[in-house]
Amino acid sequence: MIATFQAALTFALISALSIVVAQSAWAQTETVLYAFPGTKSGLEPQGGLVRDGKGNLYGTTAVGGTPGVGTLFEITAAGVETLLHNFKGRPRDGTDPSGNLILSGGKLYGTTEAGGTESGNCNDENAGCGTVFEFITSSGAQKVLYTFLGGSDGSLPSWAGLVRDTKGNLYGTTMWGGGSGCSGFGCGTVFKVTSNGTETVLYRFTGGVDGGLPEAGLVIDPQGNLYGTTSIGGSDGVGTVFEVTPTGTEKVLHSFTDSPKDGASPYAGLVRDASGNLYGTTFGGGPCCGTVFEVTSSGKEKTLYNFAGGSDGSSPWAGLVRDAKGNLYGTTYQGGSSGCKGPGCGTVFQITPAGKETVLYRFTGGTDGGLPMAGLIRDGHGNLYGTATSGGDPSCSANAACGVVFEVTP
Repeated sequence: MIATFQAALTFALISALSIVVAQSAWAQTETVLYAFPGTKSGLEPQGGLVRDGKGNLYGTTAVGGTPGVGTLFEITAAGVETLLHNFKGRPRDGTDPSGNLILSGGKLYGTTEAGGTESGNCNDENAGCGTVFEFITSSGAQKVLYTFLGGSDGSLPSWAGLVRDTKGNLYGTTMWGGGSGCSGFGCGTVFKVTSNGTETVLYRFTGGVDGGLPEAGLVIDPQGNLYGTTSIGGSDGVGTVFEVTPTGTEKVLHSFTDSPKDGASPYAGLVRDASGNLYGTTFGGGPCCGTVFEVTSSGKEKTLYNFAGGSDGSSPWAGLVRDAKGNLYGTTYQGGSSGCKGPGCGTVFQITPAGKETVLYRFTGGTDGGLPMAGLIRDGHGNLYGTATSGGDPSCSANAACGVVFEVTP
């Protein structure tokens, strides 16, 4: 009897240990730090995250909150969420914050896709043309630094986010506005906003060989030159990689061709190495389902990886983050598995400098999240943090875009 009891106890302990080990192994792959439970706390985080020195994460949801047009949130390292700001919409606040944030001096800076002053020049049913905002983390004070009017100043800084120079000036792009092209709404701009809210348009796209409709943010070099992508235009009409100097001169470094050996429709921004080489993704092109590319400082482009659309991922919507060894990390919006009504729920991937891809995680669209639109940030230990627009809380319906904040440990 004692031997039988001991054997049963040993079996139970081994079984329990196996469960713990399995759970630990899963936690080493992906951990949901926070699952958005419903409308009041925000839904559908489309933008990326920024992390402070204590490990707190800051981000936005595109919808939800009160009155339902987006939120600004903080997630502690322990997964506790604090709702920092409910966007109110026009006329004095923004709506639909979809871009990445930057954190500097205890202040968060970002953009809203719409809201602000109502204008008939916006391609958004007169919902306002978007804003640049500032949020002070210590006091909780939020203010709009600039409201786009939808004319020559630009309109709809969609998924753009901002970059900041050493003097505190903010730089970004608007997807529309700036001129009369692109169905009359303008083909987008590169802009500068000073700390006191003065806006200067550095460049207005025409939608031709110079590019048009920039949906992503910018990266800045030590000389103040700005680099980004446009989703249309160029020599073949499917997007460009461009440079804009501090004085507003634009140069196309690469025009995508949508060929089996090249990408198309770069919706994401770039990352730059110490030698001036630029790295990014295209949503389409290649043999099928998007690419990871490199553009040298002299404008020579090389495709590092072509997504096949299966277990390796498909349609990368976001940009990349780079480690000290030159490895690139990012997300794909679809692919990886057979969930999310067939196309797959997205992946987290690594690309080596030699172009070898490793899928670090495949989303299922369940409690782990799915359909990540934003890129990743990386801490000093190599852990990756990001957002997924759907999945998460089981109380969300099958079609609800609730979303999660996640951590992946390679």
